[in-house]
Amino acid sequence: MTELRIRAAGPEDLDAVLAFWKTAAEGTSISDDRAGTERLVARDPEALILAEQDGQLAGTVIAGFDGWRCHLYRLAVHPDQRRSGIGRALLAAAEDRFVALGGRRADAMVLVRNELAMQAWAAAGYEAEEQWRRWVKPLV
Repeated sequence: MTELRIRAAGPEDLDAVLAFWKTAAEGTSISDDRAGTERLVARDPEALILAEQDGQLAGTVIAGFDGWRCHLYRLAVHPDQRRSGIGRALLAAAEDRFVALGGRRADAMVLVRNELAMQAWAAAGYEAEEQWRRWVKPLV
């Protein structure tokens, strides 16, 4: 494996990230568009973390901190590069970010049907909290 580069995304990366998610991420979100990702990077320039290998996007994670809670979204690794440590490196970067910001616990949104993701999160030390359910209301 060649050296993995972990860095924050900039506005110039967003088209590539959106295309990457179509290949590597499970499911879609109402925010999976240029305007949504631009707002994310403008509001919190360190939140969208990229993993690059040989100059190519290999993985992503969004490490959002609102000053109170640490939220993880869009942990995605290219299907051809899974099980090679990229997800682990992205989570380590996200967790380091949270600790530096004063965060005390991270949570992740994982689709119930995504068995592969559940295995990956469990391997990284995360546990499902069955007593919680996500409630949503579209605003647009």
